[in-house]
Amino acid sequence: MLHGIDVSSHQSATYDTDGLAFVIVKATEGRSYVNPKMEAQAERAREAGLVVGFYHFLWPGNITEQAEYFAQQAPVRAGDLLACDWETTSRGTRASSAEKDRFLRKVKTLKPRNRVLLYCNRTFWLNVDRSSYDGDGLWIAQYGVGRGKPRIKAKWVIHQYTDDPVDKNVADFRSAESLRTWADGA
Repeated sequence: MLHGIDVSSHQSATYDTDGLAFVIVKATEGRSYVNPKMEAQAERAREAGLVVGFYHFLWPGNITEQAEYFAQQAPVRAGDLLACDWETTSRGTRASSAEKDRFLRKVKTLKPRNRVLLYCNRTFWLNVDRSSYDGDGLWIAQYGVGRGKPRIKAKWVIHQYTDDPVDKNVADFRSAESLRTWADGA
């Protein structure tokens, strides 16, 4: 298992990279928010030689526009991971399963050289999802279980197992090189 973190504007752009193989940075949300630390946070990971990813926090509605906004704003390079963060919004709403699927497919069309992942928690995956579509892989969040042991039957790529003190993840790869090869193989 490889260790990684995900960061947003709530974290520093000079986070510790020791022991990490990957970092996934919040890029955008909806159709108007861009993480002001995104470029510096991504550059920190690149300088450390880590696999870099970007995620978009999905809101219901305007799915094509959100996908285009994400693709335009994130400083994506070949081999970077892209993810759809599908969860309940601050307004208590959520994109539907069909909207999540459309977003993943649109991002894959816009960025065919990148792996596109679905991030959601175990409850969403088991009770809200209707298609089991996760693009190129599932990034599942479930806390209170062992690292790399989310309680789901589906194949997952990344497991977020805690948010204390930061969002910590493990990726189901034997080596950093195998993760990089997979990321580059989109």
